[in-house]
Amino acid sequence: MQRTIAKATTSFFFVVAAEQVPAALYAVDPGPYNPDIGSFAAWYQDTHGRTLDLCLSKAQSTRVPGAPGAPSYMCSLLPEPGVYDDAQPLVFPTNFPPEAFWFTADAAITDATSGIDLSYGAAIEAAFAVEEPAEGDQISFARIRIRVDVPTIGTYTVTHPYGVEVFEVTADDFGTDGGGAINMTRDIGIGAPKTYTGALGGDIGPFLRSVNGPYLEVNPETSATERFIGDPNLAEAVTGSPFNTNYLRIQGPDGIDLRTNLFTVSGKLSDVVRPTPVIVQRSTYSRSAGEAGASAQQDVFVMAPPPSGTASYEDSADAAVAMTEANATGNWYGQSASNPTLPASVSITADNSVAIPESTPTTLAAPLVDLVQIQRAEYSLSSGQLTVVASSSDETSPPALTATASSGAAIGALSGDGAIKSLTTGITPTPPAKVTVTSGGGGSDTEEVVILP
Repeated sequence: MQRTIAKATTSFFFVVAAEQVPAALYAVDPGPYNPDIGSFAAWYQDTHGRTLDLCLSKAQSTRVPGAPGAPSYMCSLLPEPGVYDDAQPLVFPTNFPPEAFWFTADAAITDATSGIDLSYGAAIEAAFAVEEPAEGDQISFARIRIRVDVPTIGTYTVTHPYGVEVFEVTADDFGTDGGGAINMTRDIGIGAPKTYTGALGGDIGPFLRSVNGPYLEVNPETSATERFIGDPNLAEAVTGSPFNTNYLRIQGPDGIDLRTNLFTVSGKLSDVVRPTPVIVQRSTYSRSAGEAGASAQQDVFVMAPPPSGTASYEDSADAAVAMTEANATGNWYGQSASNPTLPASVSITADNSVAIPESTPTTLAAPLVDLVQIQRAEYSLSSGQLTVVASSSDETSPPALTATASSGAAIGALSGDGAIKSLTTGITPTPPAKVTVTSGGGGSDTEEVVILP
């Protein structure tokens, strides 16, 4: 079982569009960890508010019948001779799966005409550093796996719910049988045993889920009715992609362009009570004295569960402001025309209890700051001069702007009568890689320094 990025038979590079920078997972069970489930984290929660238990239930699908020796489990339970017998009670570590999952999503594209055979897998996985169940070796990680048999050399682009991957297939990647292959596994989050926070920074999240779910099934061992975000025995359309790409697509040479929106998904919804996730992306104010007269606005961007979830905020004057969400990705925006008295803050509330009855509303305060933008950050090698030009969104009461280097060293204050200010100063012997401009209004911006002759 691979724990790190597999060496691909294809040389490849990974590309995500610049605007695609979502949060992935939101929270993980902090412990203490239950030895009955292998002392793994009991659950992970995503930014859409869904919390999934480690899926060890033996509930079976009532939509897809199983076969003798091959039950249609709602969890991705993988029996392994001599290690885990799924016909026997689960006991750690003597009868426990070497791999288990909080979440899985799999899809495939096979096309005889073009010669494409693609398999895709996304997962939040529980495993062991020594590959077989053992106390003290528990690990978790977020996995993206893409494997493709391709017909010819060239550039192949795979778009999936959690990003975009670009692979460059060369003649060296073809075997003696004439076939070429792409083979990528990216595991993120593997850390010290029983440290489960690493997967929060992986590519997975929010969890994909069937558009037909959730499904209710009965656990034969407990007689409890359990809820699942999908049926791994059934390929279905899904929702939940942070980029609104709820499909798998491959594009390549000679007009290859194939896609599917069918995935097999597993995940058991938890009964744990969790607050509604809220991530503040931006809370800024602007003020100007234009030809039409003075104006002001407060702009708030947050990530929270999409509808039927709700999000709103109270501006600095305690007025209620509705927020809108456009495409089910969970990105909300609202604007107020109130002129803030500084220092100021807004109070944001998100509620996902309609979709997730176990969730509770969340209210949090966020400071209201000005929006700082660096227009120029240039260093001349010939003169040794650094020039920085930046502006604040507060045009009526322009705050002080101060520049610092990427090392944290102070560079100096920008000067100017209005909201746009500048600084030119000598820096030796080397230029800073980046410059950060910080405002007295609380905002900041960081840009890479352009090196001139």
